[in-house]
Amino acid sequence: MRTMFDLETGDITGEATQSQRLICDLAGVFADEEARAALPQDTVVYRVKMHDKEKEGTKGGLLFGTSFVNPGKVGREYFMTKGHYHAVRDTAEYYFCIAGRGALILMNEAGECWMEEMRRGTLHYIPRSVAHRLANTGEETLVVGCCWGADSGHDYETIARTGFSKRLMDVDGQPRLV
Repeated sequence: MRTMFDLETGDITGEATQSQRLICDLAGVFADEEARAALPQDTVVYRVKMHDKEKEGTKGGLLFGTSFVNPGKVGREYFMTKGHYHAVRDTAEYYFCIAGRGALILMNEAGECWMEEMRRGTLHYIPRSVAHRLANTGEETLVVGCCWGADSGHDYETIARTGFSKRLMDVDGQPRLV
């Protein structure tokens, strides 16, 4: 079966795998745990479709995927992905925004945190040794394509333990890192 990538929607069909994160999967991710626990626990916060032609861990291989982050908030904090460093810190990644509005939140190992606005057509380079996560700041699904080295791996544990040094919050109707 031929694999297809829809340039308008970011959907990948054919050889693709999909995963999703529900609000119940994200305990400890958001600042307001009480607000998270009060939401319907089967709410889909985000999903990822991947064309995994290479096996994870294959040296020199590439992986390609699309993240779909739904609109919503937990308290004043926007729906977002868990965020991660690469297990192999000396690897970079590209993100490109296909649809929606959002933010790419980045943090280096020294704890310096910044964000880049995402909207249709923006291209984002994630340098080596930089943690990253997506947040949806708009009213429609944020759709972001990405390409990364198959051997880069994912280190979710460090972020689960230490978090990002700043959070993206709705401050008077505007997304702000606080």
